[in-house]
Amino acid sequence: MEVQMRVTICLTLVFFCLSLPILPNGNLKSAPQADKEQTKDTTLKSILAYNKGMYDGIKMILLRSAEKMPEEYYNYKPTEAVWTYGQILGHIANSQYSFSALVLGEKNPAPHIEKAKLTKTELITALKEAFAYGNKAYDTMTDASAIQTVKPFNQDTPKFSVLCVNNTHTNSHYGNLVTYMRIKNIVPPTSEKGVIPQSK
Repeated sequence: MEVQMRVTICLTLVFFCLSLPILPNGNLKSAPQADKEQTKDTTLKSILAYNKGMYDGIKMILLRSAEKMPEEYYNYKPTEAVWTYGQILGHIANSQYSFSALVLGEKNPAPHIEKAKLTKTELITALKEAFAYGNKAYDTMTDASAIQTVKPFNQDTPKFSVLCVNNTHTNSHYGNLVTYMRIKNIVPPTSEKGVIPQSK
């Protein structure tokens, strides 16, 4: 997790640096203050919107994954050392609350879903509720709040980066679910025709 977070923070800084106008001699271009502020606002809004779009995409994929797997396989796990399919979904739901509550400055309202929710219906409902809570964190983020810092893992981190890490964390666990589905001969959502736009 710490490595992923550091990578995300570095990429965020790169995006900001690339957005700045540079002269051939390496100096920043001088421009009226209004133009610079407008460029900054446009860049930040674009980055925030892209991150929210990524969140919306992974929400759709995760809910589809939860729906596709038959309930009889929710207790399936390839080895005793790993979580069941249902426990991974519960962990993903819980992580939405953890990361989002940190950004919103609230206490996590629903910890340990992976231990409390067991059936397919319960877990799908829990996922939907968790993603709805996550929407609050993404939708209410502003240019100003994006650079405010919080302390996940006792390290100062911009709130924007916390939501980037949330996307990365969720995507990594989707990879776990894909393996479980493939073992059970179920086509993962991202391999379904029409789910992922094809390059022309």
